[in-house]
Amino acid sequence: MITIREAQQDDAGQIAPLIDIIYDEMELSELDDVSEPGLEKVITKAYQTDAYLGDKATTVVAEADGQVVGVAFGYPSENEDAINQVLYDLSKRSAEFDQPLVSDSETNSDEWYLDSIAVDPNYQGMGIGSKLLNAVPNMAENDGKAVVGLNVDFENPNAKKLYARKGFKDVGVQTIGDHLYYHMQREVAVPNLSFA
Repeated sequence: MITIREAQQDDAGQIAPLIDIIYDEMELSELDDVSEPGLEKVITKAYQTDAYLGDKATTVVAEADGQVVGVAFGYPSENEDAINQVLYDLSKRSAEFDQPLVSDSETNSDEWYLDSIAVDPNYQGMGIGSKLLNAVPNMAENDGKAVVGLNVDFENPNAKKLYARKGFKDVGVQTIGDHLYYHMQREVAVPNLSFA
């Protein structure tokens, strides 16, 4: 049975290898000289911060067989600088990094940005990615956003098809690192605010 729930600090060690899959696929040149364990340490520390666990961003995990097998992480676009600052500060303090990690801007204004979604390769094909994606509109609504945005690598047509099936549409192209990405968005319903 797959359970989707908010991430806790104790999950960080299991989240890090999943996020590392994304970094591997991104082929960022600034990470060429960083060891896998060094990068995972920084990622683990990031997912133990309040900023990543509800203060500035939301992280949800998919749990199966008592372990974290998937993760989705995102935030309102206006929090992007604060989120990037966490990785910058942690990488700056890490002996593994010659230079602090400076992240490219990935968001469009006034959207809830799905920064990362990853599933353990041993659990792919079981609908976990779809379940995580189904949780995203609620995450956006909780932050008062009417639009969810994400980037999908030109080299990942299967993911693009999944996002299109979930209602995402192309709204532009972005360069992140050395790769081109489709920026896709989907509207979500935001509850009416009454001031009675």
